[in-house]
Amino acid sequence: MDEKVCKTDAQWREELSPEQYSVCRCSATEAPFTGKFYHHHDVGTYTCAACGAALFSSSAKYESGSGWPSYFQPLSANAVSEHEDGALGMRRIEVKCAQCDSHLGHVFPDGPKPTGLRYCINSAALGFEPATP
Repeated sequence: MDEKVCKTDAQWREELSPEQYSVCRCSATEAPFTGKFYHHHDVGTYTCAACGAALFSSSAKYESGSGWPSYFQPLSANAVSEHEDGALGMRRIEVKCAQCDSHLGHVFPDGPKPTGLRYCINSAALGFEPATP
């Protein structure tokens, strides 16, 4: 993993769009079925919108019907970090970018094989790098 990305709140506000800032830095959730990567099927790598770190492969993306892009595993074990989230009166596991601590979404134990996991990720927290031919 690369060196941790640490920026001031003012720097994040300047570099991210208002929606990206709200999701990545304030743990907001975009409305379901509205994100630009929900129906995205190109081959490549999904990256962190805040720092550009590689997070998920398009080969791990699947249609979960949840309204958000979903993946059954991150690109590597070190790509994301997981944190207990007790907000909204329920126990969930929050997923953050391991490089810059941006909020990405949550992981749930109701995904497909081989992992049985569903990484439910906000499009606003993602970028995309197409695979090179």
